[in-house]
Amino acid sequence: MKTPQQIFELMYNNDPFSKLLGMQLIAISEGHCKLEMKVTKDMLNGFSIAHGGITYSLADSALAFACNSRGIQSVSIETSINHLSKVIEGDILTATSEEKNLTGRTALYLINISNQNNQAVALFKGIVYRTGKEW
Repeated sequence: MKTPQQIFELMYNNDPFSKLLGMQLIAISEGHCKLEMKVTKDMLNGFSIAHGGITYSLADSALAFACNSRGIQSVSIETSINHLSKVIEGDILTATSEEKNLTGRTALYLINISNQNNQAVALFKGIVYRTGKEW
């Protein structure tokens, strides 16, 4: 069976979107993932704050890497996000994924997104389907 790091590398090497946004792995282990990225001008909306899809995308990638880290191919079936504070150009965002519940076919994850000041900016919840297929 592959390690969480090996699975991350397989996924990330075939993930042009996470690369496009500049996501970097900080830590990975079974059921957990921590990613970081810098908010650039290209990520801003008409209010000069980060588009909501930026924090969503970071959290969604952290979810994907965390839920697949146990060696079973898994895909999201339900996700939601709460935006808690504005995100501005230059912010360094960290998404920390935590596995809350794991069953044979589903799992629940909470992903906290914070900025460089350790201020919470978003909270993401994801439920995934575990296909049973090994990496």
